[in-house]
Amino acid sequence: MVNKSISLFFFCLTIGYSVSGQEILPLSSDSIPNSILKSGKDEQSSMEMYLPLKENATGTAVIIFPGGGYAFLAYEEEGVLIAKAFAKRGIAAFVVRYRLPKNETMKDKSFGPLIDAQQAIKTVRSKAASWDINTHRIGVIGYSAGGHLASTLGTHFSKSYVPNQKNISLRPDFMILVYPVISMEDSLTHIGSRICLLGMDPSKERVNMFSNELHVTKETPPTYLTHTGDDSLVDVNNSIVFYQALQKNRVDAELHLFPKGNHGFTQRMPVNEWLEPMLAFLKREGFYNNSSK
Repeated sequence: MVNKSISLFFFCLTIGYSVSGQEILPLSSDSIPNSILKSGKDEQSSMEMYLPLKENATGTAVIIFPGGGYAFLAYEEEGVLIAKAFAKRGIAAFVVRYRLPKNETMKDKSFGPLIDAQQAIKTVRSKAASWDINTHRIGVIGYSAGGHLASTLGTHFSKSYVPNQKNISLRPDFMILVYPVISMEDSLTHIGSRICLLGMDPSKERVNMFSNELHVTKETPPTYLTHTGDDSLVDVNNSIVFYQALQKNRVDAELHLFPKGNHGFTQRMPVNEWLEPMLAFLKREGFYNNSSK
């Protein structure tokens, strides 16, 4: 009986049935873009959905990219816990389990996470009506290396790296970047993230392509950034240079810096201390309204 229950649990995960009140949605099916291998367990990316109570739903959605230096995913602390906090405030939340860059399984490992990120926003936007989500209120939030992925999605949305016959917009409506890796340049990058994503000796062209401060335009989504001045893992100047690029291009942006707290500081403070400033920014930008959808 126990074995049958376990089998049913994993069967539900595989086909996307609701499990413990949440739904696991696979982001790829029979063929996986950029993959060397056929569809398989180790290669599947997925997205876990946390919808707010219907009476609290605001029509806003956030797609969450956990950090982990492109070497692992801090899925619980920078994914599930964040999703629950947003859902409690009426915002639909989707935690993306994106594929980590691997030469063994990907034709070009540097594009693996971006492909999954584009597939995630395409999926949410295409199914928004069935989830009571406004297609013009779909944003992203990324932590650390997940912040790099979120900002890559927000600065490289004009080219689709996934099949997109219906030409669904891949542009996030807003970005929230938390102690993010932004640049791949020697002077700024988190070297572990760069090695995992681009390899030991990336070309200047590849470094430039994934240094997202260089790709900000007036079309870049409104952005909220937060960091600490004493971050010993990801230089706070990643957030500062991205904010400056946003300002230069007249993109609405807010930079919230704490003097102390180090990397991962949101995990050690009360939820309201980091969540309320984010929600205030979304309200000012017209993306969050408790009374309407």
